[in-house]
Amino acid sequence: MKKILFGITSLGLGGAERVLVDIANKICKEYDVSIFTIYSNGEMEKQLNPNVKLQSLINKKYEELTKIEKIIIPIKIMLRRKAIYRKSIQKDYDVEIAFLEGPVTRLFSTKNKRTKKIAWIHNDITKVFGSGIKAKIKKIIDKKIYASYSKLVFVSKDNKEKFEKVYSLNIEKTVIYNYIDIDTVIKKSNEKCDINFDNKTLNIVAVSRLVEQKAIDRLINVHSKLIGEGLKHKIYVIGDGPKKDELVKLIQEKNVKDSFILLGKKENPYPYIKNADCFALLSYFEGYPMVLLEAQILEKYIIITDTAARETLRNYNNCMIVENSEDGIYNGLSKLIANKDKYINESDNQSKYDNENIIIEIKKLIEE
Repeated sequence: MKKILFGITSLGLGGAERVLVDIANKICKEYDVSIFTIYSNGEMEKQLNPNVKLQSLINKKYEELTKIEKIIIPIKIMLRRKAIYRKSIQKDYDVEIAFLEGPVTRLFSTKNKRTKKIAWIHNDITKVFGSGIKAKIKKIIDKKIYASYSKLVFVSKDNKEKFEKVYSLNIEKTVIYNYIDIDTVIKKSNEKCDINFDNKTLNIVAVSRLVEQKAIDRLINVHSKLIGEGLKHKIYVIGDGPKKDELVKLIQEKNVKDSFILLGKKENPYPYIKNADCFALLSYFEGYPMVLLEAQILEKYIIITDTAARETLRNYNNCMIVENSEDGIYNGLSKLIANKDKYINESDNQSKYDNENIIIEIKKLIEE
């Protein structure tokens, strides 16, 4: 039985984390599967099959770190990756898969002749690190890091193309869309929802980390403008993150605390998605968002900004893709709110997502 090691920053609540848990649970009967995390005690750990082994570098959640630790630990991993790898990871794994950009990809890049190395890229690499001097340094470093891998896997064609514009690397590359456990999504969506959505208005749910990429501040600005014009609707955001305090302050300044609600983390977001009228993902940039696939399975009307996420909607008609700007979001939402009955209806367009084919591709990747 082949020994497989996946690496990820943590198993907290997130799209890539959910994908990894679903993949590990699916293939652990055929392979000896382990997961290595930088930080421990993520919420998704409890959803792992008992056959999946788990180990962590830091015995703390990321949120429990001090400000100094949050700065020092990634630098330490970058500078001492070989020593950390040999002490904490180097065993007789047949395949090591760095499942997320950043520290774990740098750590797993350490040379090991006995092991096949694969890196998984989930995001638009041209935007994920920003545009400052820090980003430029990371791009230089990461070109050498990615060159250490024998194969690169992308979750969308768009991300692959963007990566190739930044890094000209002669490495085998492939696209494998995110695996999703459809039965689990449907089952969990039937659990109790602790919100009684107002059926007299349009209820929009978003699920995202409260980080710059997700542009929640931009959404608050648009929401406030629409409310001021008498276009009544409510927006509920599930998730947490470093911008929370800033967003709470903006909601108060715009005087929309009764109609723009931050719900915080939810281990099960599916009842909220199922019972709302519409699902929104209005980010600055995206990869191949897991949550959009889940919204399709639950047959929700979807509105997104024009990012790589459009690839997830290629077989789904019950959606709207708007220009990636504040004006674009305003125009799309105003049209949606004013014509709720036209856009929001019971859809028979259930996502025909080919999970088994994705698992076949992943097994092929391991066996090659």
